[in-house]
Amino acid sequence: MKKLIGNLMLKLMGWKVVLQGDVNNLNRCILVVAPHTHNMEYILGNFSYWSLKKPLKIIIKDTHTKAWYGGIVKGLGGIGIDRSQKNDLVNFVASQFAKEDFSLVITPEGTRSWVPKWRKGFYHMALAAKVPIVLAAGDFKKNIIYLGYTIPYERIASVPFTEIMEEIQNYYIKNDITPKVPENWNPNIIGTEND
Repeated sequence: MKKLIGNLMLKLMGWKVVLQGDVNNLNRCILVVAPHTHNMEYILGNFSYWSLKKPLKIIIKDTHTKAWYGGIVKGLGGIGIDRSQKNDLVNFVASQFAKEDFSLVITPEGTRSWVPKWRKGFYHMALAAKVPIVLAAGDFKKNIIYLGYTIPYERIASVPFTEIMEEIQNYYIKNDITPKVPENWNPNIIGTEND
């Protein structure tokens, strides 16, 4: 049913999914979504995953999973965490991957506003969980969702962090992604020494 809804909604909204790697990599990965400038990216991402019949999860405040609508949130892939506590999020994510296979959505910008550089948590999560990093992007000029470019776990574990970040930065620059709110996107994800 989700596949039908996903395909129908993407068609009605005028969007298409372009796969840039093996679709099976979406079964178990850290899914890096960028640019993150608007909530519409999450909606489009969900429809894309539904259309491909792939499991998608996102970490959110546990107030949403514990609320009266918590069953719906969990059904849509929400994993609740208590942000008032000091959590070891990296190991928490690794423990979730030990239980089941899924793509975990991470937006390394950490906000929908402009940031000077990305946070590094997604990289450490992939290392701890021993899963690949898969890149995703929504191009609001072409109405295309790019999905599937994969950096295998073996590469993540064997090359310097800066090399991985350069590869990711080059991917987003090369694809010339137009976000929903262009002024909130900084393609220089590595930042500078002064950041």
